[in-house]
Amino acid sequence: MSTRVGGVSPEPLGMNLSYVVRDDPTNVAENRNRLFGSLGFTESGCAVPQQCHSSNVQIVSEPGKYEACDGLITQVLGLPLVVTVADCLPIVLFEPVKRVIGLVHAGWRGTSQGIAAEAVGLMVSDMGGVASEMVAYLGPSAGACCYEVGGELAELFSLDEIQQRNDRLYLDLKKSNVDQLLGCGMKEENIEVSPFCTICHPQLFHSYRRDKTLSGRMMAVVSLIDQLIS
Repeated sequence: MSTRVGGVSPEPLGMNLSYVVRDDPTNVAENRNRLFGSLGFTESGCAVPQQCHSSNVQIVSEPGKYEACDGLITQVLGLPLVVTVADCLPIVLFEPVKRVIGLVHAGWRGTSQGIAAEAVGLMVSDMGGVASEMVAYLGPSAGACCYEVGGELAELFSLDEIQQRNDRLYLDLKKSNVDQLLGCGMKEENIEVSPFCTICHPQLFHSYRRDKTLSGRMMAVVSLIDQLIS
């Protein structure tokens, strides 16, 4: 998971990894080279969903851009999966017996439509995985401490996934996705949740909710490898 630290873009963009914000494309290219180079990958060798805030997940076997989806699954060694975030939740999934990985971009729309459960379901039904063997990492995202939502949006989630403070409603995006994973048969001890909220940690993370058009974007990357990178 990248942060806003370590890039060449002028502040407040810093380590911005997106070409669709107000940043010089040469800066974005250098930032991406730094990220993928540090991981031992090339950008052209990655599989990337063309995110559309859906619950669509695709099984992939080669690099490229995949339209109309927000999650990817693969068993291919050395094929990195990538999602872009700036408050939405990146979810990394790994089934160690069948050696299947998944990566999901879960905003409120995808979460309310069950994208995490969709990814686990595909890993089980199409890849032979066992949910109780899977491990998951839920990365930094907008947290319930800061993620204020309106009543209409709150109605899409269960009562224990919405916090009410001072007559305002706040969505616990991480809890909602953890609930989905547990509902699929994953074990609670196999789910790691980042404690960081992107909104209230401006030194570390980009946040569209906080910075609007001045916000950069981060990336989460996962790949099956045959040995640890030294």
